[in-house]
Amino acid sequence: MRYPRHLGGMADILNLLGRVLIAGLFLGGAWQKLNAPAPVQAMLSSVGLPGGLVWALAAFNAAAGVMLVTGPHVQVWALVLAVYCMVTSWFHLIPTDPWQMTIFVKNWAIAGGLLVLAAQGPGRFAY
Repeated sequence: MRYPRHLGGMADILNLLGRVLIAGLFLGGAWQKLNAPAPVQAMLSSVGLPGGLVWALAAFNAAAGVMLVTGPHVQVWALVLAVYCMVTSWFHLIPTDPWQMTIFVKNWAIAGGLLVLAAQGPGRFAY
């Protein structure tokens, strides 16, 4: 991977920092689902999915967070998570609720960052 010269040796550190920050969202999501599953269960049920799916989603979020930071296969995880963010954003598409619309847009922005990570790779600091 060739990074711009102006970043020098910082490119790999910035890449890792970005991965840690994005991973924090997924780890926090796992924690939230494990400690307060009811809101997610209600959201799942509202679209005809079983509420028990919350536990699989919590495990997926936890694994995703760890894998984004450590690897292996960071690019694959980033691509899968970009799609996950785009799909789950539709739960927040409520045009009459500004807070939900902010979450909707943030999910797409996170997906964008994950697509860049999928394209560029994890840099030096990953398995």
